[in-house]
Amino acid sequence: MVVDELTDEAVDDMFHALADATRRDILRRCVPGEPSVSRLAEAYPISFAAVQKHVAVLERAGLVTKQRHGRQQLVRTDPDAVRRAHQALDRLETEWRGRVERMSDLLAHVPIRERSNPKKGEDR
Repeated sequence: MVVDELTDEAVDDMFHALADATRRDILRRCVPGEPSVSRLAEAYPISFAAVQKHVAVLERAGLVTKQRHGRQQLVRTDPDAVRRAHQALDRLETEWRGRVERMSDLLAHVPIRERSNPKKGEDR
């Protein structure tokens, strides 16, 4: 999946999921393997149901997938999801760098005297 294919809602979901420390920790714990939700829950001082909800948020954001293996639900990270998050940030950085450069170019053409002494009644 390419970043341009991501909707604003998908990007929002991804960064909402990554904004929580517990969910980021769950992602780290899933990298070397496929732990079960119950195994993940053992690592936190919160209820099993709360861990399930965190995993569901990660799953909705496309950062992990769950697969049933007998009675267990195994959690697997999606390596492409991290790449998509990185690309989304790169795209935002490119947009903002362009804006800052355009503002710098505009300011370069405004005499210093006008920048430091705004006309009466104008806010800085």
